[in-house]
Amino acid sequence: MTIPENMQQSGNPAPGLVARGLARLRLRRDTDAVAPRIVAAAIAAQQNESERLIGWVQLTLVGAFLVLFLMAPNLLPVSIFERTAFWALTLYALFTVMRLWLSYRIRLPAWFLYLSIVADMALLMTLIWSFHLEYQQPAPFYLKAPTLLYVFIFIAIRALRFEARYVVAAGLTAALGWVALLVYAIWSTGGAMTITRNYVTYLTSNSVLLGAEFDKIISILTVTGILALALYRGRNVLVGGATDHAAAEGLSRFFAPEVAAQITRSDNPIQAGDGEVRQAAILMTDIRSFTPLAQAMAPAAAMGLLAEYQATLVPVIQGHGGTVDKFLGDGILATFGASRPSETGAADALRAAQACLAAAAAWGAAKRAQGLPDIQVGAAVAAGPVIFGAVGDKSRLEYTVIGDPVNLTAKLEKHNRTEKSRLLTTQETFDVAKAQGFAPDGHETLLSGRQVDGVEMPQDLVKLA
Repeated sequence: MTIPENMQQSGNPAPGLVARGLARLRLRRDTDAVAPRIVAAAIAAQQNESERLIGWVQLTLVGAFLVLFLMAPNLLPVSIFERTAFWALTLYALFTVMRLWLSYRIRLPAWFLYLSIVADMALLMTLIWSFHLEYQQPAPFYLKAPTLLYVFIFIAIRALRFEARYVVAAGLTAALGWVALLVYAIWSTGGAMTITRNYVTYLTSNSVLLGAEFDKIISILTVTGILALALYRGRNVLVGGATDHAAAEGLSRFFAPEVAAQITRSDNPIQAGDGEVRQAAILMTDIRSFTPLAQAMAPAAAMGLLAEYQATLVPVIQGHGGTVDKFLGDGILATFGASRPSETGAADALRAAQACLAAAAAWGAAKRAQGLPDIQVGAAVAAGPVIFGAVGDKSRLEYTVIGDPVNLTAKLEKHNRTEKSRLLTTQETFDVAKAQGFAPDGHETLLSGRQVDGVEMPQDLVKLA
C-alpha cells in the first residue's frame, strides 16, 4: 500500500452523495410511486401484518355480537336458526375466519379487501334492519338502534393499513347502507306519511325525522373524510420515514453507522467546515507486499483475498469500539473516539490492533494451507487531538478526521519495515493507553529517538509486536 507523504486527512466518499439523495427523497415523499422497492416491500409487509390485526379485531367484534345475541333469551323464537340476525352473524363469522386464514397465507388483493368492507357493512346494516323484526315493530324502529355506532369501529379499523382509500370505501359503503335503510323504512310504512318534523314525535313514535338521519350520514362522511385526510398525511410521513431508514441502512454499508446517524439525525443541514476537536486514537493496518502478490493473481482472486482480509479485521475493530473510516487499498484506517467521543480511545485502539494481528495471523495460516504465500499484516496506532467534521462544497461533502495523529499513524505503519515490527505506537500514546486501562503483555520494547520518515523530530516509540 502506498500512502502519499502529504496525506493530511482521511474521509468517506459516500456521505455527500447520500446526503443529497436523502434531500431529494424528502422532496418527493408525498407519493408512494417514488418509494424505492425496498421501502415499498417494507410497507407491504407492515400492511400484511395490519390485515391480520384487522381480521382479529373483526373476529372479536363478531364474537361480541354473538355473545350479546345469546344473552337475550327473552327474544329467542322457537327456532334460533330462523332468526335473520343469527344467520347474518354466522355467515359473517365464517367469512371472517376465512379472511383471517387467507391473510396468513397470501397477500390479500385489493378486490378482496373491498369485498370485506362490503361484508362488514352488510352485516351491520342487516343486524340493524333485523331490529324491527325482532321487536315486531315498523321498519322506522330500527333507525333509532344504537348499533349504528359500530359503523365508526368498522371505519376506524381500516386505518390500520395506512391507506386512505379503504377508509373512504368503508365510509361511503356505510353512508349508502344507511341511506338504503332510510329509504326502506319510509317506503315500507307508507312513504311521506311516516315523515315528521317534530323531534318529540320522532323520539316517541315510529316516525322518521329526515334531519336526524341526514345528521347521521353527515357524521359518517365527516369522520371518514377527516380520518382519510389524516391517513394520507400520515402515510406520507410513513413513506418518508421508511425511505430515510432504508437510506440510513444503506449508508452504514459505506461507512460507520455513527456517521450515518449523524447525517440522518442532524437538526440542521450539514455544511462544509462543520467540525469539532476531539481526543481520538487512529489505527492503521496494512498487508505486507500486497501489490506484488495481487499482480501475480487473477483480478477476481486478488479482490476476493482483499475482501476476506477486510471481513476478518473489520468486525474486530468494531468489536473494540472502533469506526472504520476508510479502506486504503489493502489498508484499513480506523478511528477510536472521533465519530463518537470515548474516554478510552487509545486503550481501545491498542487492544484492537493486537486483536487484529492475532486474527490476521490465523487468517494468514489458513491462506498458507490453501497454497498462498505467507501473508503478514502490520499495524500502527497514534493518539491525540483531531478535528472531526465535514469538508467539501455544496455539490459534495465527506466526513473526515484531520490532524497530526492521522499523518503520524500512516508513517509509523510504514516504519514497521525499518524496525522489523508488526505493531508500533508512540511512547505518549502507550502511556495514555495504560492510564485508560490498557494492560501490556510485558513483551513491549521501547525504541527511543527513532527517526521516522516524514516526521521532523525523532520519536520515542513502543514496539508491541
